[in-house]
Amino acid sequence: MKENMSTAEYDFASIEKKWQKYWEENKTFKTVDFAADKPKYYVLDMFPYPSGSGLHVGHPEGYTATDILCRYKRQNGFNVLHPMGWDAFGLPAEQYAVETGTHPAVTTAKNIDTFRRQIKALGFSYDWDREVDTTDPKYYKWTQWIFKQLYKKGLAYIAEVPVNWCPALGTVLANEEVVNGLSERGNHPVERRPMRQWMLRITEYAERLLKDLDDLDWSEGIKEMQRNWIGKSEGAEVVFKIVRPEGGEVTVFTTRPDTLFGATYMVLAPEHVLVDEITTPAQAEKVKAYQKMAASKSDMDRTELATEKTGVFTGCFAVNPVSGEKIPVWIADYVLASYGTGAIMAVPAHDTRDFEFAQEFNLPIRCIIEPDREAAAGEGVNADDVLEGKASWTGPGRMIHSSNSDGLNINGMTVEESIRTTTEWLLSRGIGRAKTQYKLRDWLFSRQRYWGEPFPLVHMDDGSIKLLSDDELPLTLPEMEDFKPAGTGEPPLAKAKQWLRYTDPETGKQGWRETNTMPQWAGSCWYYLRYIDPLNDKAFIDPEKEKYWMPVDLYVGGAEHAVLHLLYARFWHKVLFDLGFVSTKEPFQKLVNQGMILGLSYKDSRGVLVPTDEVEVTTEGPVRKDTGEKLVEFAAKMSKSLKNVVNPDDVKHQYGADSMRLYEMFMGPLEAVKPWNTKSVEGVFRFLRRSFKMVAEQPIVEDKMDQDQARLCHTVIKKVTEDIESLDFNTAISQLMIFVNGFAGDNKPLPREAAETFVILLSPFAPHLCEELWEKLGHDDTIAYVKWPTHDEAALKINEVEVAIQVLGKIRARVMMSPELTHEEMSEKALAVPAIQEEIGGRPVRKTICVPGRLVNIVV
Repeated sequence: MKENMSTAEYDFASIEKKWQKYWEENKTFKTVDFAADKPKYYVLDMFPYPSGSGLHVGHPEGYTATDILCRYKRQNGFNVLHPMGWDAFGLPAEQYAVETGTHPAVTTAKNIDTFRRQIKALGFSYDWDREVDTTDPKYYKWTQWIFKQLYKKGLAYIAEVPVNWCPALGTVLANEEVVNGLSERGNHPVERRPMRQWMLRITEYAERLLKDLDDLDWSEGIKEMQRNWIGKSEGAEVVFKIVRPEGGEVTVFTTRPDTLFGATYMVLAPEHVLVDEITTPAQAEKVKAYQKMAASKSDMDRTELATEKTGVFTGCFAVNPVSGEKIPVWIADYVLASYGTGAIMAVPAHDTRDFEFAQEFNLPIRCIIEPDREAAAGEGVNADDVLEGKASWTGPGRMIHSSNSDGLNINGMTVEESIRTTTEWLLSRGIGRAKTQYKLRDWLFSRQRYWGEPFPLVHMDDGSIKLLSDDELPLTLPEMEDFKPAGTGEPPLAKAKQWLRYTDPETGKQGWRETNTMPQWAGSCWYYLRYIDPLNDKAFIDPEKEKYWMPVDLYVGGAEHAVLHLLYARFWHKVLFDLGFVSTKEPFQKLVNQGMILGLSYKDSRGVLVPTDEVEVTTEGPVRKDTGEKLVEFAAKMSKSLKNVVNPDDVKHQYGADSMRLYEMFMGPLEAVKPWNTKSVEGVFRFLRRSFKMVAEQPIVEDKMDQDQARLCHTVIKKVTEDIESLDFNTAISQLMIFVNGFAGDNKPLPREAAETFVILLSPFAPHLCEELWEKLGHDDTIAYVKWPTHDEAALKINEVEVAIQVLGKIRARVMMSPELTHEEMSEKALAVPAIQEEIGGRPVRKTICVPGRLVNIVV
């Protein structure tokens, strides 16, 4: 027997400092390319935007999960790539520059230093030699190079497009950055105006982006979000003739051409090119006013189903191509010029939004699908009301009132049959054709900002566009002191007159550089590739390294990036695949979205949120400090305004990095939304302290584990291994706690095999503590690459269990039996027990009921 190794307390601060220093000095987690004797495993975190406020406790949740998996994979013999970097371009740093005069590069570098320090302090096993920063010219040289490839492939072009222009911020905002006509950042007014923009033809890849989702190991929820954003619709384009002396026509797209007989009016987008042309003088003033009102709304606000229905009649009519009927042409903001043809045919009897619009403006409602009465009743819809135009019906039924004298009759047909028949009829008359449509629009790829990647091109004075040569990259941003937008729509770069002017070194011709910059999305579209070969100054990636590491085996990040970032990165990757620069058609094979961590929040009886610094928690619950009013405690998204943001530095200082890591994983399933409670960190801290005492203070013996100890040990090995593989980290931690409960105790001998197995199993979760314990157990090498234990199935088997023996349902004895005995063997053993023989008293046994490992019931 060996004496206890230490009586020292669990000094997490010195332990964590010691091992972080060791990992950094020894480059413990440096990744080697082309490890022929090991399978590769590439784990990617969605890299953060380094904001001025630093990390909050929600950031490390995903990082901890991937770190546990990476450490586990290394111990299972994998060559692991686990990098970190910074998505560092963006509007906040530029706004700070406008407000303070501090250059965005200075702010960004300071913020990155803070993030790096906080992340390193949590012991994540990143290969820091592969760190990337999207604002580094050595990085964005290759972002510019990729844009050149997009341009040469015909996927980048200039267009005048209506955009969300925010005069106060001096830039164009994406639809999701506009809320109720105001900018999400700063609540500044936003207006729609046409501007010259760079666009990327992501629509060319719509079908592939949709189809290839089927091969990915992503949640169905995330896949469905991508499918909905791409928005594939199959239907027909139909031509409506305009009723006026000059003639003209409007083309609409519909997924239900069979409902044309029910089209009683048309709606154009307010910005449709025909609106000004067809509007009558009597309606011109109303139409102009409505167009101005619609221009102040974002596309998202305009298409919100719950909004009030508004619109204006143009004074013009069109001809329904199947019925010959004249129908009015309206404009309404719920129709977008950017989707489809910017015009719709309205079938109010069979479309909820059209029905509400028709009711609002007293437009005709004609039923052409007789509802299936049983289905309608199930939906709470009166079929007779639908037939009379008093209600809409979008469910099943049979076609009625749907024939004309020109050879089209779809009455009584099924939906599929009627769609096909109507489309063929339209095609034969030259007024329609089958069409597949996508909701996805081309990607608006320019911003009126300073702090972004410059475009690698020049607008020559002769009107041509010249791409910069590779030797001229990177095109860096000019040094400027004034980052304020001009207020006219011209970006800040328009002020850098000397930088703007360009002379072609080969021809001497003059031109002007592009004044827009790329959006923040650009750098994040390909960063996972640069991690593979971050120091290469000859190419954006070495082809052999790309083939070795791609695709990413696991990508972990927040669900807020479930649509745009993933869609844009997949698009760029497919272009690079088509050009032969990458070997896989998809970048991210498996995707997991961690759940949000919520902060402790409070609200009063009116539902008004109260910042935490105005709250006092008493024995009777939370109250306002100033008034004593009772408050309701609940969990909500962490925010500066509510003062409920928890800084990981504070948690680390009080409990240590290992405790914080363990708590983040113990709170619940990785993908679930979970409330943070700093007080609860105490529980996992006590577990780690008890683990430390068990290994460091209990006497370590060289004896083998007894049968019960071996069974517990191998059960925990099996469960922890399975749980890490399935990312069920919370239940894995529960198993480790069960292990400690079974082996810990004052001066209780601890077999070395059990001690070492436990330390290895705990090491992915609490690496600092386990490195220390591994050293205390007499090892000189790091635990990071020690072989992961495997469980022994034989050790899991239980030789004997206690079985209850019943006579006529009442327990009369308990005996030990093997759980693997047959029915006959269990009966024989039970009947041989003296107490049972006495209870039976010579009565004949009618039957025995046996439940292996649990009970025998004797019926006499």
